[in-house]
Amino acid sequence: MRLYDTATRTVRDFVPRTPGQVGIYLCGLTLQGGPHIGHLRGGVNYDVLRRWLTHAGYDVRFIRNVTDIDDKILVKSVEAGEPFWAIAYANERRLARDYATLGVLPPTYEPRATGHIPEMHELIKRLIDKGHAYAAEDGSGDVYFDVRSYPAYGALSGQRVDAMEPADDAPARGKRDPRDFALWKGAKPGEPAEASWPSPWGPGRPGWHIECSAMCWRYLGEEFDLHGGGLDLIFPHHENEIAQSRAAGFGFAGHWMHVALLNLGGTKMAKSLGNVLNVEALVAKGVRPVELRYYITAPHYRSAIDYSDEALQEAAVGYRRVEGFVQRAAERVGVGEPGDLPAEFVEAMNDDLNTPRALAVVHDTVREGNAALASGDDAAVASILSRVQAMLGVLGLDPLDPQWTTEAAAELTGVVDSLVALALEQRAAARARKDWAAADAVRDQLKQAGVVVEDTPAGPRWTLSDGA
Repeated sequence: MRLYDTATRTVRDFVPRTPGQVGIYLCGLTLQGGPHIGHLRGGVNYDVLRRWLTHAGYDVRFIRNVTDIDDKILVKSVEAGEPFWAIAYANERRLARDYATLGVLPPTYEPRATGHIPEMHELIKRLIDKGHAYAAEDGSGDVYFDVRSYPAYGALSGQRVDAMEPADDAPARGKRDPRDFALWKGAKPGEPAEASWPSPWGPGRPGWHIECSAMCWRYLGEEFDLHGGGLDLIFPHHENEIAQSRAAGFGFAGHWMHVALLNLGGTKMAKSLGNVLNVEALVAKGVRPVELRYYITAPHYRSAIDYSDEALQEAAVGYRRVEGFVQRAAERVGVGEPGDLPAEFVEAMNDDLNTPRALAVVHDTVREGNAALASGDDAAVASILSRVQAMLGVLGLDPLDPQWTTEAAAELTGVVDSLVALALEQRAAARARKDWAAADAVRDQLKQAGVVVEDTPAGPRWTLSDGA
């Protein structure tokens, strides 16, 4: 398998450090607000990577953190008059729900930043001891990373230190260089008391970058295989993670993978800009989650997506073509075990996770399947169905997966509710005009369909019969 490596700016072989095992760290969401589909794009793309590696036989340890303490969360806390942890937890639950809605598998571990303060303290002490960090001399309790002490700083993003803007993650109090970034932020007047932890440098909270380095270390060790996130995290977040981790003596990530942005109207989708779309709103408009997953999966992970309703609808039509074949074929020949993956599909997935080419193979195979259905060649239909399901399973898009059949059943329940309500209205109208025969006929027809109607003082109530 070959993947683009942001650090070397090349597509190169992805070779795990330990044969048969892969360690991945994905920077998750900062929980000042709920997730939007721009955040979830990365979750879906990395889910496809994880599924592909698992299919290839690797034991994948997949870590996806959440940032539950941060300046932005504290701002929201003050504005809303709620504890920061209550805001963070509510948004964490929304994130978990949206990931589940889109069929994203749970990570191996999903650590919270606030649960790893001791590891952060240990890492900061190590950096101070090695001469790469310093406590501010002004008594503020701040601790900074000394950017100029690490000569390779800027290599990931391709920047020179002298050309960089000052770090904006902390005020310039006590800094030796405006580009130095905060490892520990001393408590300030007016901040919530619960957003502070004791430390060797005084009460305060961690800087954003040290959080991820500490969690990588805790769950994946000093060296691991792949670190990922959105393209917007390359600088300063990932640049700073590399600097502080390698300055501490860690080998850190062997490969860097970044997912391009999902834009709205040509502009990055961001909560701060107010131009966001969330899963709940799209589903309320009638978008099926599986079709949204297909829409996110279809472009290459390094290609920007400019969202439009038309593009999403086009993707939905494309998915329904595949879904239609799978359903018709399953009705004709039944469902067997997933078959072997076509060589062209494997080649596409191994070529920098090329999902556009992989889905082209899916559609070509579906066309073969439709021709076999038309000709009545059931043996060919069964063979093609097994291959199509194998490919869709890797992509998390198999229409017969319980993830999506349960969703379809839920949609059908809503339809049944509406139809039964309509029948009961007709029965009520017949009873109102004393047409007892018509009213009984409606009840009997519902009974034949497995719906039992019981008249109560509050009105008719229906349930499904035991045999329905």
